[in-house]
Amino acid sequence: MVILTIAQATLREAARRRLLIALAVLTILVAILSGWAFHRLLQIPCNDAGNARPCTPAELKILASTLLLLLMFMFSFVLALGAAFVGAPSIHSDVESGVILSVLPRPIRRSEVVLGKWLGLAALLVLYAGISCGLEFVIGRFAFDYVPPHPVLAILFMIGEALVVLTLSLAWSTRLSGITGGIIVLVVFGITWLAGIAGGVGAAVHSRAIQNIGTVSSLILPTDGLWRGAIYNLEPFALLVAQRDVGRSASANPFFSAAPAPTAYVLWALGWTLAVLGITIWSFRRKEL
Repeated sequence: MVILTIAQATLREAARRRLLIALAVLTILVAILSGWAFHRLLQIPCNDAGNARPCTPAELKILASTLLLLLMFMFSFVLALGAAFVGAPSIHSDVESGVILSVLPRPIRRSEVVLGKWLGLAALLVLYAGISCGLEFVIGRFAFDYVPPHPVLAILFMIGEALVVLTLSLAWSTRLSGITGGIIVLVVFGITWLAGIAGGVGAAVHSRAIQNIGTVSSLILPTDGLWRGAIYNLEPFALLVAQRDVGRSASANPFFSAAPAPTAYVLWALGWTLAVLGITIWSFRRKEL
């Protein structure tokens, strides 16, 4: 099948550029550093009325879950950054170098080129997310006997976030250079994340107008909503209870989600991805080569 052939060629190109080696080395380094951090965390005393004492297993699990949330946030950013900078030059570089002119006359439809590249890059992101996040969960399991409530769902939400960024980057790749498209996508990604925080602050201070900013931004680019879905599946029950006791002010915390992502929102993110992928195919078809 042509799409699978192009996907395989995309993965081979990533390997040729040593991207896979770089990701593997970075993942191992982060795993070593996080393992050291978990080990050091076991030695930190807890304070009770100014007196140091060993932390209870429940307190250690809350500490471990907090550190794991921070690590997952780092990985979500790395996934978004990687998706932007592998997707943004994907089509434009082939057009600029003239490679695409030797491929299309075979005959291969432009839609097959887009879908093949998307599939190959998506496989790369899924592989990285699964290995890196799974490795951190294994480290947490051996260090603290702690595993998030729904680790598979958390990874799936993070993969969904990365695929949204990849799809948008690929769309820009049909019109703009890799650097320009990648920067635009990352700026929009960052603005969406900040708008999500603003929406949480709006909920905390009972401001409907500010809260709507986060809602609208999460619909325009569903990355922040998917990230919050990942957060919810990473939070232990004790942390959920502690944050809910704080009240509405907990909504302003960018590392807390009081409720799971609604099914309707997950379907919206899926529909958004398919729609933007369709726009990418349409845009590439109309592009002068």
